Parts: sequence; C-alpha cells; structure tokens
Amino acid sequence: MLSQKTRYALRALVELARVEGTQLTSGELAVRADAPRKFLEAILLELARNRIVISRRGKFGGYTLSRSAGDISFAEVIRVLDGPLALAPCVSRTAFRKCDDCPDLATCSLREALLRARDATAEVLEGYSLADAAAGAGAEVLRQPA
Repeated sequence: MLSQKTRYALRALVELARVEGTQLTSGELAVRADAPRKFLEAILLELARNRIVISRRGKFGGYTLSRSAGDISFAEVIRVLDGPLALAPCVSRTAFRKCDDCPDLATCSLREALLRARDATAEVLEGYSLADAAAGAGAEVLRQPA
C-alpha cells in the first residue's frame, strides 16, 4: 500500500505536471492536491532534496518540476518516499537483502511469486509518468462488493 505521504506527493506532482513550466506555491499545491499544507511542505522539501522538484524561496517563490513530467515516473517518486517497490527485501532490485526468517534463498517457495509481483509492479510504475497522469482521464472505479 502507498503511504498517505506518497499519495499527497503524487497528487501534488501531477498538479505541477498539469501546469508544467509554471511555478506553484505550497499553498496552491495543498489546495489542488487536497493535502494538509504543513505536511505537504515537508514532503516537497524531501522531493527537492531528491531533485524531483525545484524550490524557489521568497515572496515570488514556489515549486516546479526539476525536469519534464514525462521523465519522472511514479516508481521514482514511490522509491524516494516509501522505499523499494518489492514486497520482500529478497526480491528488491534496489535494496536486496536476505529475509531474516529465510533458511535458504534458493529453495524459498515464496520468492518466485514475490519476484513476479515486483517485476509486474515495477514495469507499470516505471512506465507511467507524471505526464501520463496529468493527461489521463482517470481510471475505472472499482466498487466494494455488497
């Protein structure tokens, strides 16, 4: 599951993608992303430290994307804020380590499924950019079973 922090970040970044080249203040982004301003400011600071956004201070300050919206994937943002995409560390491409309770990586009955899930997730999220989200019309609305 995505953290609330990452959901707010992605919503704010999509808003920046929609106005690409235009600077928005943290207040404007908070309203557009429906996020608490102080929390979003901390998130934007972290995104600036990781070179996803550019921050300009002062009276005419605000935020812009550090590069084209088409060059910033959902996977990159998620990895910056939530860490690896993998469900277990033994299948992570960016933070691999053996699971604490695993007796043998080679014979683990869970790794194949977890690796497939990680690869499928990464393929989708690495191939989906902020520009895709900004241009999109939304996705299918799934309903809870009655």
